[in-house]
Amino acid sequence: MITIYQLKPRFQASLRPLVARLDRLGVSANAVTLFAMFVSCALGAALFVAATPKLFLLLPLWMFARMAFNAVDGMLAREFGHKSPLGAYLNELTDVVSDAALYLPFVLVAPFGWGSVVAVIFLSGLSEMTGALGPMVGVERRYDGPMGKSDRAFVFGALGLWLGVAGGLPSWAFWIMPCIALLIVLNIVNRIRNALQQLSSPTKRGA
Repeated sequence: MITIYQLKPRFQASLRPLVARLDRLGVSANAVTLFAMFVSCALGAALFVAATPKLFLLLPLWMFARMAFNAVDGMLAREFGHKSPLGAYLNELTDVVSDAALYLPFVLVAPFGWGSVVAVIFLSGLSEMTGALGPMVGVERRYDGPMGKSDRAFVFGALGLWLGVAGGLPSWAFWIMPCIALLIVLNIVNRIRNALQQLSSPTKRGA
């Protein structure tokens, strides 16, 4: 199933000169990871406290920038020798924290509410945990869709843009959160199923 994550190689190629410059300046992958989390939490807190539609216009801008930061820290780790056990923990944990911080303000946006938004936050964390468990069972980290991290960033960025421009959302938008939640459940099933299929494949057994 196609997800925005599959566009990542092209995105990374465009960022490679910047990543090389950051490495020369001594900027670590962990510093980039933590910076992105702190900005996400600060923006989420501002949106939650102010809850003004116009402020939500910052969300699509930051979602795009955050995707860039996520690509940068990964490239610093893999291509420039910044990989570390601490970085592996930070990479997974900060994403879950950032997602929760950026999604939570939507509990104050009609027609959404606590139930639907918190369900999406919970399932998003469960999805990332499912993907991260891949290496524990002997396969690579799973990023199967639909509604993976990059897809969710696109959807919530689009919701922020819509809210900021229109000043509100129609009543039928209530169903967006349940649809997101349902797609994340499918995402979790796909990650488990594809990991198990990989384990049972002849290539894997012969390794």
